[in-house]
Amino acid sequence: MDTPHSPWRPPLLWRAALLLARCVVALLARLRVTGDVPESWRRGPLILAANHINPFDPIVLAAACRARGVAPRFMATGGLFRAPLLGAAMRHAGHIRVDRGTAAVSRALVAAAEAASDSAVLVYPEGRIGLDPHLWPERGKTGTARLALASGAPVVPVAQWGSHEVLPYRTTAGAVLRGITRALWRRPVIRVHFGPAVALADLPADSPGAARRATDRIIDAITDALVPLRRDEPEGPRHVDPSRPVDTSRTHRYRPRAR
Repeated sequence: MDTPHSPWRPPLLWRAALLLARCVVALLARLRVTGDVPESWRRGPLILAANHINPFDPIVLAAACRARGVAPRFMATGGLFRAPLLGAAMRHAGHIRVDRGTAAVSRALVAAAEAASDSAVLVYPEGRIGLDPHLWPERGKTGTARLALASGAPVVPVAQWGSHEVLPYRTTAGAVLRGITRALWRRPVIRVHFGPAVALADLPADSPGAARRATDRIIDAITDALVPLRRDEPEGPRHVDPSRPVDTSRTHRYRPRAR
């Protein structure tokens, strides 16, 4: 006889880390969270798709998710899992390792699809910290779309703005110390917005080009959510980080959502 399926429960360690993230962000910045995640989705199945602009983003997103009652499992670069203490903590918390540029990426997608079936999973569709010269979302990798099409989980776009004023792109010890000192003094506003779910039901997973079209819709939805967060900085950020490189090879052609 089959036993009832139970949603994944975040371990105590991860719940404590989410609270710690909220405290860290409150110390360094003023967090403003708007939008919401339907209560019935918060424990999964759910995919949260966020833009990635700074190394401080995971802490910001953890704090924002706690404010909305979501404890997502992050898809994170394999390098973090190789760190002795951090890696063990991330494995215990249920996060998903992604070794980019290796054959193991396909295994990560399988693990993420399993995770998304009974929990919330947070992903960065761009696949890296974006290098667009104006900090708008880049053209995405198709992994998030393939995950969504395979799992059937709803995709909620999450836009964030302001974390680039806390830490620099290049996290050398001196640069991080200067960034934290400046943030403690200025306490910049960081805004996070949870947008409406991305419509993907009309894209059969096995249809040609479905993953690419779904990816573009996800990036468009993140951009839609980001526009009002940076209404007074549409052309580029006021805070310029000289350590951030620029790459225009992955510029995304934004198509605003029909109203």
